[in-house]
Amino acid sequence: MTVRPLIIFAKAPVPGQVKTRLIPALGPEGACALYEKLLRHTLEKTRNWPGERLLYCAPDTTHPVIQSLAHEHQLTLRQQQGGDLGERMANAHADHPNGALLIGTDCPLLDCAHLHAANQALAQHDIAIIPSEDGGYVLIGQRVPHITPFNNMTWSHADVLTDTQERVTGAGLTLWLGATLWDLDEPEDLQRLAAAGISTELALS
Repeated sequence: MTVRPLIIFAKAPVPGQVKTRLIPALGPEGACALYEKLLRHTLEKTRNWPGERLLYCAPDTTHPVIQSLAHEHQLTLRQQQGGDLGERMANAHADHPNGALLIGTDCPLLDCAHLHAANQALAQHDIAIIPSEDGGYVLIGQRVPHITPFNNMTWSHADVLTDTQERVTGAGLTLWLGATLWDLDEPEDLQRLAAAGISTELALS
């Protein structure tokens, strides 16, 4: 079976520019420290992916933490290209004409088992998505690049997944949905981190 490359979307860990919705609970430095922990956690959980792993970063690839992690994990490092999130994801997928999986760093439970399930589903479906509890998704994979899920989309609301499903099926594409997971965006999500093996206390140190 084809093993598709894994695109990991990340941001440079700069206080005040990452995990901004957690700043009221953790402060800019604490939210940034937690973001970096989530990034490292994601890279560890996907370390055994048998395909290529690529770290697509914003705003660029020059941050020393990004450089260090790319070297440590032997990642291909690329800069995200485009305006909004949809354009950046579409451009990243377009880099891989034979298909790819794309994830972020906000889902502590996402691991290689989920990646394998999505990759296998793409043998029979055009698009594979693992939904998130907040109405979005934590993974989107494509057998070949399609702009349909991304073009002129509105992001960061509770109907992102529903809108994406309607776009995909309306375009005549086949869609696989995996089991719903949770991602970490709001302060109330912090209490779930301990069960995922991530310490908020360390994030604040």
